[in-house]
Amino acid sequence: MSPSEYEKAIRIIDDAHAQDPNIVRLDGEDIAYELHYSNKMSGYLDKCNPTASEILRLAIRAQHLRRWEIPRNAYAMNKTGYHLWRTYLKKRQGEIAAQICLDSGYSSEDASRVAGLIRKENLKQDADAQTLEDVACLVFLDDQFEAFKQEHDEAKIVNILRKTWGKMSDKGHEMALSIPMSDRARELVVRALDDV
Repeated sequence: MSPSEYEKAIRIIDDAHAQDPNIVRLDGEDIAYELHYSNKMSGYLDKCNPTASEILRLAIRAQHLRRWEIPRNAYAMNKTGYHLWRTYLKKRQGEIAAQICLDSGYSSEDASRVAGLIRKENLKQDADAQTLEDVACLVFLDDQFEAFKQEHDEAKIVNILRKTWGKMSDKGHEMALSIPMSDRARELVVRALDDV
């Protein structure tokens, strides 16, 4: 039996993630960071929406596709540079994912939809785009926040948490509050939410 379009696309996406030279060690095994990240994204999607469409599953899986190729320091290390970097990444990752979808047998309409979700178009009006944003925020809080809080001052952390919270849905908020965190991380989250 030949693989479905979905299976082909996921295999290509995961093969690309596996090329990430940034390695993390989990449960005694080395894994490419972007493959780990995409697995976390898929895991949180299953918690948020276990009946998600293939299109949303592909967008979730490809959200950081080949991100390591464009490092943050390729742009000015200021707020403008950050936004330019993020905008370029969303466009590029959407284009790469759309081509993978086409190469795997999806229609141009489906491929465009995957790209649009990755770009987070119509975030507050599109339930799938909102789910993708919720999942990305949950993965940040679960997988990246502990390290992030070590690298930044408290005021910046609280500000980022407020912005993250503002992008999430009520369901995302509920899930975020159930994520196990260190006492210090939980204290920062509570502080950020005091003014929201």
